[in-house]
Amino acid sequence: MERLVECVPNFSEGRNAETVRALVAAVRAVKGVYLLDEEMDYDHHRAVLTFVGAPEPVVEAAFQVVRAAAGLIDLRTHQGGHPRVGAADVVPFVPIRGVTMDDCVTLAKGVGKRIGSELCIPVFLYERAAPHPDRANLESVRRGGPEGLAYRMETDPAWTPDFGPRTLHPTAGATVVGARPPLIAYNVNLRTDDLAVAKAIAKTVRSSGGGLPFLKAIGVALPSRRLVQVSMNLTNFEETPIHTAFEAVRREAEQRGVEVVGSEVIGLVPQRALAHASEFFLKLERFDPTQVLETRLETVLAREAPPAELDASVAGFLEAVSAETPTPGGGSVAALAGALAAALGVMACRLGPSSDQKKPPGSAATVAEHAADLKTSEQRLIELRAKLHALIRKDAEAYEGLLQAYRLPKTDPSRPGAIATGLRVATEAPLETAALASEAASLLRRVMPLVKPAVASDVKVGLLMAVAAIEGGLENIQANLKSQQNPQLASEFASRIQAIKQSLVELKGLW
Repeated sequence: MERLVECVPNFSEGRNAETVRALVAAVRAVKGVYLLDEEMDYDHHRAVLTFVGAPEPVVEAAFQVVRAAAGLIDLRTHQGGHPRVGAADVVPFVPIRGVTMDDCVTLAKGVGKRIGSELCIPVFLYERAAPHPDRANLESVRRGGPEGLAYRMETDPAWTPDFGPRTLHPTAGATVVGARPPLIAYNVNLRTDDLAVAKAIAKTVRSSGGGLPFLKAIGVALPSRRLVQVSMNLTNFEETPIHTAFEAVRREAEQRGVEVVGSEVIGLVPQRALAHASEFFLKLERFDPTQVLETRLETVLAREAPPAELDASVAGFLEAVSAETPTPGGGSVAALAGALAAALGVMACRLGPSSDQKKPPGSAATVAEHAADLKTSEQRLIELRAKLHALIRKDAEAYEGLLQAYRLPKTDPSRPGAIATGLRVATEAPLETAALASEAASLLRRVMPLVKPAVASDVKVGLLMAVAAIEGGLENIQANLKSQQNPQLASEFASRIQAIKQSLVELKGLW
């Protein structure tokens, strides 16, 4: 599956298994959606589902499960330890593969609008989708629970919902919809029933209290187990890993004479996060994430025996390029080269920095700092890969549009305008390809000295592919500009082309 988005909706129900089964059924009823996990907690009185798929079916599943929750959960009778404002409390979209954060923002707005209009539930956008900075944090929306939110909606115009009515739904409350990076829900349980202890520790370790960065925490009572819990969200596990959060809570609990009973992960967790924890607690020396059996097996199988789906899609594209048709042509191939360049960079970044030395050559930065640099580069390369992938089709469609304009009768008065528009669109696509490939090349140059020696040659191949994408894009641009009769437009393109050419010269000068 080339485009993959994750949705992790949270519901205010953790005690009625039949209701949770109905929510699961609503998700599974949508074709093309894959349920990965389901969790329910009695004390939190909360259920969490995790499902993935292509954007369109995931959005449909998100709407249908919110509809189901609105009909099954009555917030007026709900009592639980976890903060909430709605039956379907929060619905985040997370980019996984082939989609960008901007894509997820669009998905969040689309499903939020539909929830508001069709289900008459007020919707607030949060995290990356929030149009209002003061509502970006989920805690801000949940402050005071349903009653606090209802009061703000009634008295403060700044708290008008992004979609839907200006009052809470009688039974379903409100729903918070957004787009965010992956996070880890992680809880540490303490051998005491004193909730004040958990709340004090949570206040100390969370980032808003001056504690660990990228960590949100609250104290929750677990009356069914006669324990309390520090419930946490790690919004960037690379910066604040699981083991760091655990140790911080353990130290604070020890100072208060309280023992840690255990900890738990809610939902799914990236394998890399557990590898970090194992390195810390086992004191592993020179540990390489590719030493994980499943990771190594997946890598080898992918290289030596490509899945039939991948093999078929590659063969199909090669046949399409080989066909006696003008599209897909050089522009699409250039975009593919750029996407492959970015993909190689993502792979190298994910394998982490070289561990052969404490500091890479000529650098004063630590390996940990380089790991952070690689993570930042990885995220941008993922975005570039998705955009260049989209340009494979976009370039072909743009050229098809130009051909249709040329096919208009020469006596048709709309023909000159249609050709001018077609030329502009057909030139914009390879120009975007060249610009994005240029940025990908710069990132590849940046990460080359940081990655493991075993993948340095892969990064070099990525650079070569990026250069091919840049030069291929420029070639298509020049071909189109020869036919462009608009001097102003040609001049506009000329300045952008010159900037890309200059970056290409600088890039080659570094080799």
